[in-house]
Amino acid sequence: QVQLVESGGGSVQPGGSLRLSCAASGSSSDIFLMGWYRQAPGKQRELVATITNAGTTNYADSVKGRFTISRDNAKNTVFLQINSLKPEDTAVYYCNARTLRSLIRGDYWGQGTQVTVSS
Repeated sequence: QVQLVESGGGSVQPGGSLRLSCAASGSSSDIFLMGWYRQAPGKQRELVATITNAGTTNYADSVKGRFTISRDNAKNTVFLQINSLKPEDTAVYYCNARTLRSLIRGDYWGQGTQVTVSS
C-alpha cells in the first residue's frame, strides 16, 4: 500500500505560479512511476505529467513549457511547478503513483488539491 498526500494548491491570478508537492509513504520503494492528473468541473480526469524513477518525464501538450514535474527520490516526493497559470488550468490536481511488486501492479491516488486561477 502507498499513501499519497498532496499540498500546495490555492487561488492565484492568471500568469501566477504554484508549486504542488506530493509525499509518498508506505511501500514507496515499489513505485516506478509518479504523476499528476487534473479534473476540472464537468470534465474527465486528464493526465498532466508523469516522471519515472530514472527521471524521464512526459507532459500533456496543453502544459508543455509551463509545467515542470520533478521528484526527490530520497524523500519519496514529487513536485509540479506550475507557471504562467491560465483560467483553464483551474481544476483539482491529483497525485498518482504506480507500483510493481512481484508482478502485481498497484495504482494509488492522493486526495487532490484545488488550483483556482481567476482574476
